[in-house]
Amino acid sequence: MPESPSGTPLLRMTDVGRDYGDRAVLLSVTLTLARAECLAVTGPNGSGKSTLLRLATGRERPTSGEVLFDGVPVREDDPGVRRRLAAVMDAASFYPDLTVREHLMFVALAHGLGRAAEDAVARVLADHRLAERADALPDALSSGQVQQALLASAFVRPHDLLVLDEPEQRLDTAARAGLARRLRAHKAAGAAILLVTHDDELAAAVADHVLDLASGRVRAAAEAVTGG
Repeated sequence: MPESPSGTPLLRMTDVGRDYGDRAVLLSVTLTLARAECLAVTGPNGSGKSTLLRLATGRERPTSGEVLFDGVPVREDDPGVRRRLAAVMDAASFYPDLTVREHLMFVALAHGLGRAAEDAVARVLADHRLAERADALPDALSSGQVQQALLASAFVRPHDLLVLDEPEQRLDTAARAGLARRLRAHKAAGAAILLVTHDDELAAAVADHVLDLASGRVRAAAEAVTGG
């Protein structure tokens, strides 16, 4: 994959490997991701895709190789990384006594939106079809609404890099189309997007590059034909 014309890629992984005991999950994976680009990672279950995302966000460290975020080794507990990187990777994790709106306000305020927080929360509630469920508690949401709330939590806060693990899961056709539109808009605004997906249409709609994994190795890397 080519480097950004502006210079240093926002994310660079070089010859990265990850072992769990004597089992190799990733073997010598190399990639770069620049601002205003989207890289879609594909492959069968067990190919190492989610492990790659955990390494990219600093949640795990590589057994070998190097992972750099804006030129420095990535660590999840680094305040700079936490401020600039938003991720949706895990099962739902909400405060059980906060409504959807309250949770999003908490995220927005924690990431410095200040007076702009209310408008940002109203926007993501509308974008993710949650306006009518804004005052609901997490256990009152459907599985699709939970997924939308997780995505809204990432979109409501500032970020330079957005990392998503199968964001299309539990979303209906209309919601997937809305997700694709938002990802294109964020990319156009300069965000970098690292996306694991099983949805070929989503990858075609937003990705500039596709990295296909199999058994922890890069099976293919190619330019994507991005749809509109």
